[in-house]
Amino acid sequence: MQTITPYLLYEDAAAALDFLSHAFGFEETNRITSRDGRVGHAEVRFGDGEIHLGQPEQPSSPRSYGGTSVLLYVYVDDVDEHCARSRAAGAEIVDEPADQEYGERRYHCRDPEGHSWYFAQPLGG
Repeated sequence: MQTITPYLLYEDAAAALDFLSHAFGFEETNRITSRDGRVGHAEVRFGDGEIHLGQPEQPSSPRSYGGTSVLLYVYVDDVDEHCARSRAAGAEIVDEPADQEYGERRYHCRDPEGHSWYFAQPLGG
């Protein structure tokens, strides 16, 4: 059981779900839509991890207030391939894939609403 689940807020949660699936390879597992078409709650899965997200009535994505207070760190099998896929889907690549002194290869990007994502893979083993 995953004991901590990040919950992200998006101004356009439907577009975010499409992006997370296409760019990052997440699988949508649940979507609850209100009568006005707003995604009130959704869940996506990657490997054995899960993220919840929703679209509040008031803007509250990082882009709407000019900053971010959370970084997401996700392990993938092939950082370079994942970065290429993310770039092609429109992710803003902040740091290109690079080997880190602590034994991982990683890159940093932002999704269309400004959430910061790090994708990494262990080196050598």
